[in-house]
Amino acid sequence: MDLAIKDVQRHVGKFIATIVGVGLLFAIVLIMNGIFAGNTADGVWLIENTDTDLWVAERDRGGPFNESSRLPEDAWKSVAATPGVAQASPWITYGVQREVRGKEQQYTIIGYDVFGGLGGPGRIVEGRRIERAHYEMVADKKLGVALGERVYLGWHDYTVVGLTKGAVDSGGNPLVYLSLADAQEVLYQQDNRALEAARAASLKRLEAAGNTPEQAQRLLPLVSADSDTINAVLVRLRPGTDPPQVAQHIQDWLYFNVYSTAQQIELVVAGKLKKMTAILGLFRILLIAVSIIIIALLIYVLTMEKIKAIATLKLMGANNWVIVRLILEQSLVITIAAFVFAYVLVELTYERFPRTLVLLPEETLITFAVIFVGGMVASLLGIVQALRTPPSLALGG
Repeated sequence: MDLAIKDVQRHVGKFIATIVGVGLLFAIVLIMNGIFAGNTADGVWLIENTDTDLWVAERDRGGPFNESSRLPEDAWKSVAATPGVAQASPWITYGVQREVRGKEQQYTIIGYDVFGGLGGPGRIVEGRRIERAHYEMVADKKLGVALGERVYLGWHDYTVVGLTKGAVDSGGNPLVYLSLADAQEVLYQQDNRALEAARAASLKRLEAAGNTPEQAQRLLPLVSADSDTINAVLVRLRPGTDPPQVAQHIQDWLYFNVYSTAQQIELVVAGKLKKMTAILGLFRILLIAVSIIIIALLIYVLTMEKIKAIATLKLMGANNWVIVRLILEQSLVITIAAFVFAYVLVELTYERFPRTLVLLPEETLITFAVIFVGGMVASLLGIVQALRTPPSLALGG
């Protein structure tokens, strides 16, 4: 007769409730694992999924992701003329918060040369790529728009011609792809009143510098804000070209910063993602520690509830191994069943989370091993207490 099974059969309701409660705690641990890995995956998704060999950004900037980078739009022509470069394309990225389907949403706009340029959407699951110079967009499904829908952005309506899945920025916000000209217009747009105010302020500064009103009018275009700027130039190299050599040439002769994809990922991980990764890592450790402590307390309480039954077993002549097996078996069943319940629950729901959850099998196994070993070690508390129980307790002594 297996005493652990008999005890479970007598208290099946309490046992199931215990498994569900502990399982929910384990589910939170797995979710935190997924958020931890997903934070890095989101942070580097755009870099990894942009088909380019080199990123050319403004000098002495960690851009275009860690900080703002601004280059003249025609800088790509100089980069394209560099020996070893097969193709160079202008590229722009920035975050916005606009109304979509009646509610405010944050997303990142990507502007690129839609006629054969680099930096466009790589994995379209519905529809097609942008084929017109203006007023077409490709959006991620996370934005909540449908194929063929018209989205008002800036001064115009844009038709959704393609949808991606999983295309996000470092904050987990969806990506929206526009033509370069459209993206620049949305970024630098100003309403009529703002334009008039900026124009009047510029005229006033020019006149204060000693120019006549007529001269100020002629000089005004020279001091107006330039909207023909980009954030980076994407470079594809010729086969057999040495990337560091091309990068050094661009840095020396064009005075730009140049990063490989690996360097760009390293910059983002060590910069923008560093603090959040540290915070999430700390929470992972704390949750695992709390899980082990709760299992220890749970096994201890379950043991204390059976203390008279254990004393009776001792009075009947049962050896210590019978008592140890009773406690260990229940601890094993609770830990394994709760973890299986947590894993199934997370697998069924992880796609509904607002942030990307990346459930790595090796991390899940390591987490289970740590919790399992910790739970077994913690079960020693109940075992020690059970073995110290005097048989006279069964008689009320």
